[in-house]
Amino acid sequence: MARTEIRFAGFGGQGLLLAGIMMGTAATILDCKNAAQTQSYGTEARGGASQCNVVIDDEPITYVGVVNPDVFVCMSQEAYDKLIADVREKGLVFYDSDLVKIKELPKTRQIPIPATKTAIDSVGRKIVANMVILGSVIESTRILDADLMKKCIRDNVPKGTEEINLKAFDKGRELYREIAGKA
Repeated sequence: MARTEIRFAGFGGQGLLLAGIMMGTAATILDCKNAAQTQSYGTEARGGASQCNVVIDDEPITYVGVVNPDVFVCMSQEAYDKLIADVREKGLVFYDSDLVKIKELPKTRQIPIPATKTAIDSVGRKIVANMVILGSVIESTRILDADLMKKCIRDNVPKGTEEINLKAFDKGRELYREIAGKA
């Protein structure tokens, strides 16, 4: 596997930092790959801009920065408007279709994932929208094995929330398969 750069961006409280941390953890601890994760966020506890970058590679990582992500996971309009220009040509953009309005980018594949709506409708908890969109990313890219990712989720989400997080992750995988089948 060549170096893969993933950027998660949205606003604080959406759980995107957790999703990125878990992706890096699953890559290193469970899949024996090299991974690096960095994050930045506004000073607000919730609602401010947040960003999490993950680099995964089979080779040692000498630069942890993400400049032109291969995969961009976006859950706010502000993040999309600010960061979409950075996405690598032929990159993948997964966006929450209820929160983000996209612009035409012919050299980028943009995949609408109604993560927040799906989290509310299928699990009854908006807070697991991050797991819905993470499930779609894993199902689409196959960057990591879904079973390894599920183990990481089980081991790293707050105790008592394992089942709803796993259900949301599986719903995201299923949602991607439905969307891909229509394309």
